[in-house]
Amino acid sequence: MARHDAGGHGHVDDGHGRAEGQANDHRHGHGHGHGHGDRHSAPDLDRAFAIGIAINVAFVVVEAFYGWRADSLALLADAGHNLGDVLGLVLAWAGAFAGRLAPDERHTYGWKRASILAAFANSLLLLVAIGSLGWAAIGRLAAPAPIAADTVMVVAAIGIVVNGATALLFLRGSHDDLNARGAFLHMAADAAVSAGVVGAAALTLWLGWTWLDPVASLAIALVILYGTWGLFRDSLHLMFDGVPTSIDLEAVRAELAALPGVACVSDLHVWATGTTEVALTAHLATPAGHPDDAFFRRAAERMRERFAIGHVTLQANTETLMTPCDGVVAQPPAAVPAAHSH
Repeated sequence: MARHDAGGHGHVDDGHGRAEGQANDHRHGHGHGHGHGDRHSAPDLDRAFAIGIAINVAFVVVEAFYGWRADSLALLADAGHNLGDVLGLVLAWAGAFAGRLAPDERHTYGWKRASILAAFANSLLLLVAIGSLGWAAIGRLAAPAPIAADTVMVVAAIGIVVNGATALLFLRGSHDDLNARGAFLHMAADAAVSAGVVGAAALTLWLGWTWLDPVASLAIALVILYGTWGLFRDSLHLMFDGVPTSIDLEAVRAELAALPGVACVSDLHVWATGTTEVALTAHLATPAGHPDDAFFRRAAERMRERFAIGHVTLQANTETLMTPCDGVVAQPPAAVPAAHSH
């Protein structure tokens, strides 16, 4: 491999052992890594989305019909909420599909951010449903009406099974993918909501308390709000290129600073390109000389293994060119030897 005193360039590809290296005569070096190991890869959720959408559409039709027949606001509200979740699943599936589209010259990161936008739209949809549900429940409290409690109990019990089964479809992917997490939270919340409807209908049947139906509706709204707020906050944070909550930026900085020959780290940026992929760029001051390809490969592997950051781009200079690192500005030596990692 050719080497020049002025700089080096290292590239570590997609975690399958392929590597390339080249030298150049610029006063900088880059390390670039892509890691998508099985431990951090989101599972293929297409089947989960298809099954979840199909069974929930069928259940919404059944629940809305019997909610109308039983004159139960809680059952109708739950049907409306389930319809919102179906639309949310469609959005999340579309976002996941868009995120798999290949990059091109006009979209060099591809369409991965669509998954973040889908998660945000999903959370907005749920917040609107919460507001409508709460408003209707308050109106019903002012004039409680009798309901067909036995019908409500049966239909809501079916809802527990349908929503619980759908939530389990997304359980595995919920740890790594914000879209899958949103789908799991929605379906799990729906199962809890259906359980609340069953309980309220049973008490109404037993004690004759007609006000329990709208109260149960308000309780449903609070449950949904609790599960939705985190999704709204996280997706909004990622939309503005915030550091993913799973990553400690200072720990990343310390890990980079601990690399051989690094005097300081500046201009560090970490952001999400999608709901499952994270990117990093940084400038490294290496006063002993420009690192070789092995250095950049090692740095990319550390970022991938410790922080699940799969897209790593590093620029190394013998002096700090960007934001000063605690006042340290390294001076380039007279002769610049190649830096090696062991």
